[in-house]
Amino acid sequence: MEQVSHVLKLLGDKTRLTMVTILKQRECCVCEFSEVFEMSQPSISQHLRKLKDAGLVKEERRGQWIYYSLNVQNQYYRLIDDILKHIPEQDEKINQIIQCNPTAKCGCES
Repeated sequence: MEQVSHVLKLLGDKTRLTMVTILKQRECCVCEFSEVFEMSQPSISQHLRKLKDAGLVKEERRGQWIYYSLNVQNQYYRLIDDILKHIPEQDEKINQIIQCNPTAKCGCES
């Protein structure tokens, strides 16, 4: 019960819930989230750290850059997936990432 409560608290934050919704569709770098949320990279990294510490997201290092994706192996993935079915898709934010191409600006483009 404690762990489920923690997962729900993490997803109770609008920014983190939106991040998880985006990560359901595609992996992202911190700079991409910074562009979409108009937040500093340290702020974005804090949100991602909380999600990673809970095992909800995983990271993959590519050179000096880290890409984040939803951890479908997490024991609460089915719960998260059920919740995300009730959340509007974030196509507008994903299109913003694609159009702005922040990875090219920061140099983390693979």
